[in-house]
Formats: sequence, C-alpha cells, structure tokens
Amino acid sequence: MGYIYEVGDIVTLKKPHPCGSKEWEILRVGADFRLKCMGCGHQIMISRKLVEKNTKDLKKKA
Repeated sequence: MGYIYEVGDIVTLKKPHPCGSKEWEILRVGADFRLKCMGCGHQIMISRKLVEKNTKDLKKKA
C-alpha cells in the first residue's frame, strides 16, 4: 500500500498474536522492525518485508 512507518505508530497486522491482539506499536524502524504487542507487551524483531506484506492498517501517532 505504500505506508510510511515511524516510531510510535500503531500497525494492525493480518494475523493475531497468540494473546488475541492484532495491534503492534513500532519501537524501531530499519531493515528490521521492533514491534511491541499492544495486548500483552511482548516484543519481537521482524523484517521490514514481512511487516509491509502483512500490514492491514496503520494509525499514526498523535
């Protein structure tokens, strides 16, 4: 879609995390993203390519 990702944005992914939440906060942007689950607080490192492919929605920080 052509989203512009920035630290602090909330990204909604297609598949839910095992805790049930689909929303993730972006903590780091680069070749890899660090995302924090908005449901349970779990943090993951994931490649930019996977994030771009699986993004359903993006909410910009306030």
